[in-house]
Amino acid sequence: MKKLVLTLCVATALFSCSSDDNDTIVIEDGNGVTAPDTYTFERNGSTTVSYSGQTDRILMAEELISGLKNTSFTAAQLQAMFDHQEGNNDFSDASLNASTKSIKSKTAASSDYFSANTTDQAAIRADFDAFITNQVNDVYPNWNTNATSGVAGQIQEAGGGSTRYVNEKGLEYNQAFNKGLIGALMVDQMLNNYLSTSVLDAGTNVADNNNAVLAEGKNYTNMEHKWDEAFGYLYGTETNAAMPALGADSFLNKYLSRVENDTDFSGIAMDIYNAFKLGRAAIVAKNYEVRDAQAQIIREKVSEIIGIRAVYYLQQGKAGLEAANPDMASVFHDLSEGYGFVYSLQFTRKPNTDEPYFTKADVDAYIQTLMSNNGFWDVTPTTLQTISDEISAEFNFTTAQAGS
Repeated sequence: MKKLVLTLCVATALFSCSSDDNDTIVIEDGNGVTAPDTYTFERNGSTTVSYSGQTDRILMAEELISGLKNTSFTAAQLQAMFDHQEGNNDFSDASLNASTKSIKSKTAASSDYFSANTTDQAAIRADFDAFITNQVNDVYPNWNTNATSGVAGQIQEAGGGSTRYVNEKGLEYNQAFNKGLIGALMVDQMLNNYLSTSVLDAGTNVADNNNAVLAEGKNYTNMEHKWDEAFGYLYGTETNAAMPALGADSFLNKYLSRVENDTDFSGIAMDIYNAFKLGRAAIVAKNYEVRDAQAQIIREKVSEIIGIRAVYYLQQGKAGLEAANPDMASVFHDLSEGYGFVYSLQFTRKPNTDEPYFTKADVDAYIQTLMSNNGFWDVTPTTLQTISDEISAEFNFTTAQAGS
């Protein structure tokens, strides 16, 4: 039986309490592993937590999605941000330019889903390449043209809202890239790579962790580090990841915040954070049964974020279409975000299985449906409702819960 007592007063989105609470947090599973109050782990007085590579990739991705709305960039410049090679001046941040990391090398690159499936990996990476090149070649030339069905360009939201820049079918490529990357990079690496036994237990990792054999020149074991890298794809840009405030980036961290702030799903942020803490504590305690149980919780909850937001944006688009005077710019924006989250469904992971909630074939079929004929210009509310209901049916929430 799991024991859970949460009474630490910290002023963040994850933690809140009244003035008479004390400062004790106990998270203990039935095998006696106890998590610390916060995601803080030390050896000989120094931290053992490290995920700088994840932080680099998130920051690189931030610059890239910003660049997708800057018509001064060429396709080659944007592609270089995606493919970054150490030492190239691809970013405004010198430390990112010096980094050995790149976004593309970890896109659709998990051990469990893609190590033996290079065909799908290549197709997915080609999709992201196409988002970049099509933005530059098709949308940038029409930046000041009014978009119409079959013609790329700009479309203004009602009431002086944002201007959206869409392709000929109403799709914002920058939104497809942004939300699609949440699945292809952050979710895939977390759920299907770093939290997988194929990575955590690779080589001599178990024996090394059992005997406190540290990675060369580091203060952590390889197993500890792999778990931290999963943690970094969610919390890597937090000012203080020991007390995450959420909303720290444009990717998974942001949308965990959005889901947490929906009353139908409040508590999901704490569930994920607690599972990360207890799983890491279990590695220190050399209790791999508890570790793996926490990985399953994270897989379920993080996958739910993708499913919830896919349904949310499809439903927002449906509501916009059903309005008396549809604001098509807002509709296109919602549906473009929905497109990206639908795309990300193929990287989710059903707990205690080796399968996503939706296969690549499922996702490709949804994308084809959304983009058929004139795409978002003539997609129907009925189609959006059908896709929403099919997604919700695979998770533990309803379309009404996710769509509000």
